[in-house]
Amino acid sequence: MSLNSPLKIIGGKLHIPKISIILTSFNHAKYIREAIDSALNQSFTDFELIILDDYSSDYSWDLISRYSDPRIKAFRNVVNKGPVEGINKAISKVASGEYIAIHHSDDVWELDKLEKQVAFLDDHPENGAVFTNALAITEDSFPLSDEKHVYCTIFNQPNRTRHEWLQFFFSHGNALCHPSVLIRKSCYENCGLYRYDMAQLPDFDMWVRLCLKYEIHILPEKLVRYRVRDNEANASGMRPETRIRATYEYYKILQNYRKITSFNDLQKVFPSTEKYYRKEEGDIEFILGMIALEEKPFNFTQLFGLDLLSKAISDSDRAENIKRLYDFDVNSYIEMTGKNDVFSEEQIVARDAKIREIYTYSLARLINAIRIIIRLMTLVIKTKHK
Repeated sequence: MSLNSPLKIIGGKLHIPKISIILTSFNHAKYIREAIDSALNQSFTDFELIILDDYSSDYSWDLISRYSDPRIKAFRNVVNKGPVEGINKAISKVASGEYIAIHHSDDVWELDKLEKQVAFLDDHPENGAVFTNALAITEDSFPLSDEKHVYCTIFNQPNRTRHEWLQFFFSHGNALCHPSVLIRKSCYENCGLYRYDMAQLPDFDMWVRLCLKYEIHILPEKLVRYRVRDNEANASGMRPETRIRATYEYYKILQNYRKITSFNDLQKVFPSTEKYYRKEEGDIEFILGMIALEEKPFNFTQLFGLDLLSKAISDSDRAENIKRLYDFDVNSYIEMTGKNDVFSEEQIVARDAKIREIYTYSLARLINAIRIIIRLMTLVIKTKHK
């Protein structure tokens, strides 16, 4: 069925559901029934389930096709296109619900997830979206036993104002669980859809754009079981190509902060900007560039800051105003380019050392697991021979 197909009127009556669940599927035959069932069995039942199979090469589509629930609208691409295009088409051309829920074919929802989230959004019209905490599970659906694993703690976040979230995103990165979100469809209409040019961080980019306009909330309960695949097989897994791509995409996401156009909003995100206050004469992008170079949580944040300053002093009118207000000129900029080390070999060595540390830790875990298995097998053999 094509995503361009019109919605059908069943029994002569068109019912507009409260929620449109969008479930993306690609080669997850091992998990997809559990994912679909966790949606169909929700205590909140007023939804449509839009399933998008991205031309899976396993038997995912066969499993999807066996369902006969009238709430399901299942589509399959004739070629693999990646998840972003499917989600965007589902939101813009198929989804009819007031709220959008994003689901993944390897994750599982607790049965009261939607009920609790709908109740929150109905009672809090000022919030654009509500997320939940998540329980990390293994390939075999058991809770992840390694409490040091990043996915055991990263989604356990306090609630923040949208400005505080923007500061957190700038300095730390993403900490929101995509398959936990329930979001107003109008937020996508006002903030835009997911970016087609991003493969690693399209959801993170969306949350930054969302928080530029809307408050969000996190329910502390673990209402999603987030599957952590073996061998870093998740789309966000720490593989060389995903790490490199994610760094570049994060740099692009920082451009969203240029949409902050008032000093008041900028100060709420970055309180340290107070020292740059010059009534209505301040240059917002210049200030943002200075803050990026002062906070510099990542090397690409420094690059972002230098780019903003370069643009500022290259405009003669802005440069004159910046010199008058902040005593900063082209010589000041040149001095900064010599202090902020973005591309040096030392940066690369430090980055690669951190990556080696992560992989060494993973290898040690694997070796330890093999040792345990060998001990257990030895014990079984000895028991049989007694």
